[in-house]
Amino acid sequence: MFNLKIGPLEMFLISILTNTQQKKKYFILILFLYTFSGCTDEKVAFNGQKDYAQHITELQSKYIFAETKDFPNNTQLSFAIIKDGITKFYGVKRENDTIFTVINHDNVFEIGSISKVFTATLLADLVVNNQLNLDDNINDYLEWPLKDGVEITFKQLSNHTSGLPRLPTNLLPDSMDLQNPYKDYDENKLKHYLTQELQLNQNPGEKSEYSNLGVGLLGFILSEIDSTYYENLLQTKICSKYNMGHTTTNRNLIKAQLINGLDVNGKETPNWDLNVLMGAGGILSSVADLSKFAQAQFNDSNQALALTREPTFNFQANKADMGLGWAIIRNQHGTRFMHSGGTGGYRSNIVLDIANKNGIIILSNLSAFHKNNMNIDNLGERLMGTLKKSNLIAQQ
Repeated sequence: MFNLKIGPLEMFLISILTNTQQKKKYFILILFLYTFSGCTDEKVAFNGQKDYAQHITELQSKYIFAETKDFPNNTQLSFAIIKDGITKFYGVKRENDTIFTVINHDNVFEIGSISKVFTATLLADLVVNNQLNLDDNINDYLEWPLKDGVEITFKQLSNHTSGLPRLPTNLLPDSMDLQNPYKDYDENKLKHYLTQELQLNQNPGEKSEYSNLGVGLLGFILSEIDSTYYENLLQTKICSKYNMGHTTTNRNLIKAQLINGLDVNGKETPNWDLNVLMGAGGILSSVADLSKFAQAQFNDSNQALALTREPTFNFQANKADMGLGWAIIRNQHGTRFMHSGGTGGYRSNIVLDIANKNGIIILSNLSAFHKNNMNIDNLGERLMGTLKKSNLIAQQ
């Protein structure tokens, strides 16, 4: 049986499965989302990049190597570490049981469901420019009616309270390519599902239940409103605004910078094409670009970005809220805004502390199917913890 649960630090947890059929289903579900530590056989090499290694503290180095030492060979991780509004970069790659430092902050990875924050930002841009309201009914912007007269708002799509399931029922495992599962899911299939097969898990607004379908639908509708493609919205309203030249949904534009995704065994695996559900997880980016997006979050006068961070739904039991796209976590460390991402060949995490202008961004080509994929989220939290303890110091 599957045990899917929404948690405050990741959008869901997958229970360990025991038979082949379950493992196959697990592959399908997880796609759709979300130190050296005393090991004597592990080696660290700085590859002549000592200055680059100085961008992290000894404690941060310990955490990085502890969480990555069991990753497959050829796994790369790229980091942006933001302390008091100042960004420094770091990168590692595992080869032949040795973890090397590498300069990869301009290299591009699939960011998976972190794309949902960008889709929320596109929505917020339209709202602050008075093109629509968060509580507007999406039915008024679609050319075809939702089955049974269902009514859903833009806010409910963005904060996962629409009642829509995680995936549409006509995204069939028997007919999909498991290495690129979304590529054939086009507008016609989306329309058929919403008009003929739609069945909500609960009434809109009642609870927040993670839905790739919901945010994918949001990206589609926003593109329809502007009579353009999602990529054009992304470039004109976000990338050009924040000088994010390596952020796109079009792989052809960043081929030279792209880090190949890896499967669970460390072998190269195809990239994903999100088709009509692009807004749920189809963006590629670099930590250099994402750090610019993060820095923009620290500007309180940016109305669109501030709107995405406003709480719109409260998880009372978990001391957490949903913003637009962002999960909002409150604990002894203060308030943090986070999102994770995962695809067949990549795993990512972003955590921001707006009040202190701190943040951690991690992009990797570790598969979301890998048994240790949650190490990326763990690492994000551990590195965030170091930013309040002390300033970054030079590696000796």
